[in-house]
Amino acid sequence: MFEEQLLGQENSLSEEAKSVNFDSSTSSEQKKETDDTFQSVQSFDYDNTPIVDIVNDIVVDAIKKGASDIHFDPFEEGIHIRIRIDGDLHDYTAVPLAMKKNMITRVKIISNMNITESRLPQDGAIKGLIADTNVDLRVSCLPTNMGEKIVIRILDYSMSSAGLENLGFTKENYETILKMISIPNGIILVTGATGSGKSTTVYSMLQRLNTENRNLITVEDPIEMNIEGINQVQVNSEIGMTFGSALRSILRQDPDIIMIGEIRDTETARIAVRSAITGHLVLSTIHTNDSLNTIERLLDMDVERYLLGAAISGIVSQKLARRLCNKCKKLRPTTDYEKQIFKNSLNLDVNEIYERTGCPECNGGYKGRIPVHEVLMINDEIKDAISSGTSKAKLRELVFADMSNITTMLQDGLRKVLTGDTSIDEILRLIQLDDEKMNSYQVLGLDNVKKTSEEIEAQEQKSELEQFSI
Repeated sequence: MFEEQLLGQENSLSEEAKSVNFDSSTSSEQKKETDDTFQSVQSFDYDNTPIVDIVNDIVVDAIKKGASDIHFDPFEEGIHIRIRIDGDLHDYTAVPLAMKKNMITRVKIISNMNITESRLPQDGAIKGLIADTNVDLRVSCLPTNMGEKIVIRILDYSMSSAGLENLGFTKENYETILKMISIPNGIILVTGATGSGKSTTVYSMLQRLNTENRNLITVEDPIEMNIEGINQVQVNSEIGMTFGSALRSILRQDPDIIMIGEIRDTETARIAVRSAITGHLVLSTIHTNDSLNTIERLLDMDVERYLLGAAISGIVSQKLARRLCNKCKKLRPTTDYEKQIFKNSLNLDVNEIYERTGCPECNGGYKGRIPVHEVLMINDEIKDAISSGTSKAKLRELVFADMSNITTMLQDGLRKVLTGDTSIDEILRLIQLDDEKMNSYQVLGLDNVKKTSEEIEAQEQKSELEQFSI
């Protein structure tokens, strides 16, 4: 039925609009060149250029510019197209009202969406060789009051194939992760916001663990990268193939290592933890900001404390910071405030750091992104504290008591400031220093903490009460 509807709609389009060809190029008459800072808007000849070529050019050009997403925002006069580069959205072009419907229809056709349905959200995908790079495009369509909004997520897995050693880990963090994945059983969690590179890190771990003497099975939604030698299972909730049901079947497949695409609910969390304590190494991702929040989130999902304490082996939290442009960054003296941050966090006297300036080849002084990590290896003391129900404040004090056991996100970020990979402004933008736990443990350092764990816990309870006060 769907195929008949699709063919009926496609017949109203030109034969050119049916062709899925990403190798088209744009002539100088069709497109006006702009620099990477996007001071001007890209233009197309909509009267003389087929819509199929325009859509192809937008996708290819966004990939060349290093974009992670393409936004098609509808408005009364047409479509406003923006592309996200290094975490920021930039104006790209405006599509006139006369081409609005054709543009949306074209994207939906190549994404295998139902072009007759405009009232409900839809998800699609485009897979193919684009600009000599294997790229997956995830497409989302959302009805709005101005028409359908489409977002194309550009997924480039070249970093996953490059290996763990090329993901921006410091030497200490890299060695800690190698210790984590060498443990025969337990659960390792990679945490962070959407688009922070969690899947890249997990896939790199899988590549490292993928040997002939191991049975590796993954359950994902969707399968983002096909890896030879690994059994990958696609979730399909419409037919009852959920994370929970897939995991229960996987445990009967004699696995050595299990990868769960994402821990989303209580059922998945409980099965993942129980799998880890029954002799399997489990890798997964979860949307939290840091190690302590990850432990709290799993407890909120009703995972039994004694099981979580026994199962959890390590937590890798990460965010993406914009990378300084190597062609225009320059050294400057540190301020007194910056000197204090380096002294208290790294115990270093720093007099000069790199800052951004901006040039025609970068985006306001930045070009690309680099991950900032917090890597926590769970030791026996922390496991016992989790199992015994230790308070959040005392658990935090225990985690940061031995700084050889953890590299905080602030410390990792500041080290990358020292190497000139990013700026201190970018690190302070990512990591809120006014947050209490950052002030107490990650900025001032444990030696300078004035508050006891009891005082911190009392302050947390007071803050929670104030949220509900009138």
